Amino acid sequence: MCCQTLREIIKSNWQLDRLPPELFSPSQKYQLLVYHADAIFHDKEYRNAACKYNMALQQKKVLSKTSKVRPSTGGTASSIQSQSLPSEIEVKYKIAECYTILKLDKDAIAVLDGIPSRQRTPKINMMLANLYRKAGQERSAVTSYKEVLRQCPLALDAIIGLLSLSVKGAEVASMTMDVIQSIPNLDWLSAWIKAYAFIHAGDNHRAINTICSLEKKSLLRDNVDLLVSLADVYFRAGDTKNSILKFEQAQMLDPYLIKGMDVYGYLMAREGHLEDVEVLGGRLFNISDQHAEPWVISGCHSFYSKRYSRALYLGAKAIQLNSNSVQALLLKGAALRNMGRVQEAIIHFREAMRLAPCRLDCYEGLIDCYLASNGIREAMGMANNIYKTLGANAQTLTILATVCLEDPVTQEKAKTLLDKALAQRPDYTKAVVKKAELLSREQKYEEGIALLRNALANQSDCVLHRMLGDFLVAVNDYQEAMDQYSIALSLDPNDQKSLEGMQKMEKEESPADATVELDGDDMEGSGEDGDLEGSDSEAAQWADQEQWFGMQ
Repeated sequence: MCCQTLREIIKSNWQLDRLPPELFSPSQKYQLLVYHADAIFHDKEYRNAACKYNMALQQKKVLSKTSKVRPSTGGTASSIQSQSLPSEIEVKYKIAECYTILKLDKDAIAVLDGIPSRQRTPKINMMLANLYRKAGQERSAVTSYKEVLRQCPLALDAIIGLLSLSVKGAEVASMTMDVIQSIPNLDWLSAWIKAYAFIHAGDNHRAINTICSLEKKSLLRDNVDLLVSLADVYFRAGDTKNSILKFEQAQMLDPYLIKGMDVYGYLMAREGHLEDVEVLGGRLFNISDQHAEPWVISGCHSFYSKRYSRALYLGAKAIQLNSNSVQALLLKGAALRNMGRVQEAIIHFREAMRLAPCRLDCYEGLIDCYLASNGIREAMGMANNIYKTLGANAQTLTILATVCLEDPVTQEKAKTLLDKALAQRPDYTKAVVKKAELLSREQKYEEGIALLRNALANQSDCVLHRMLGDFLVAVNDYQEAMDQYSIALSLDPNDQKSLEGMQKMEKEESPADATVELDGDDMEGSGEDGDLEGSDSEAAQWADQEQWFGMQ
């Protein structure tokens, strides 16, 4: 039967099991079932496709039995025909792919486990390794990743998979040594493995140094994947400025880049560049709406616009597309926390921690939840655990100091920890902010002004300028305070605290003007109520959509 006839049969969507058995040979029926399943898979009817693939496998068993019964005459022709048939191993892989998309991971593992080890191709072992890791079966995942590397020593995803499961970098490098020595221009691979080993060990400083040295080599100069990794490590190290610069560099080299753009969008939103975030989200939606990243970016825009219900919906949509998206989990957790649903937020932050144990922002989100629910003891336990596990760096010291500031008994300890953090990194913004808060409590305004001026000498940050304005007001330096508030608002026009500080100063300086402004506010009261009502209706709308998607 010609291929054109087969296509017509598939397009007409005939019920193959109802056709007269004499119309097709067993091998042709097997082929048709597989082609039909492929067409259904292409239409994203994954449950139906899995059913049709299973029917094809049943037909293959019938075909195998009939081929054994037939006499040896014409054996050459039948063997050629069997070689042209779709592979049974490939059909099982497609079934597992359907189950994975349907989030039936146990069924997918069962199908792939049924394939004998010697018949597993690298892509089957790779899928099996990822499924094992997702299910928490780390030992089996390591075995499967190693099998991928045995067959394909340059499989970089398998290398990263092993490093993420705490396999030593030296052991992973030894598995690629033969191919490095036999193929020219692969001398960069050893340093590449070392860099990712540092990343997954949480050693951000050494990871940055190693990747920067790799970037200088001619073969990897302007490599987009390497730039995105470097930007991500800068982000993890708390260096927002360099992280944004590297993300922008990668984006210029590849305008269709999606990977890592969720972190870039989050940083831009946190820095107050909401218009740029909105443009970025729209551009990524035009590239693809089937990735989590554009949904996360739009969610960050909503979150920093204080539209938490919409941020919650967008974060949940991103998780539907990619359940392993750490940034989506953090977005949804933060939205839940700000909506007062702290216990649900804790679940999301814990899942983010499981997926990214070396990302401190996952721990920070969980600690914020504990503090919001007056769980100082739990927050202190978590902060101490981070400090012991990841070592005494500026970030871990600041996290521990943040918790200590919540308890009057540990104020002095907080001060010591912050001094150590600033000794390591004088420009670390979070440490500067916490130290300034402590000095404000102690009413040491001159010392706080000196601290903030020193921090702003090499960077410009909205929060630091606003805090400096607050300190200057405390020492009656109103003119410069007004300047600092203006700078803060130029960096982030949505910074409400800077706006409130400026308005408070204007009212104190001109009481008559303040009275006029109050009268004007009274006249416009109905307009403000209308805005609030609109906000409530929007929140209700997104809450309804949230319930529709099963997020309650």
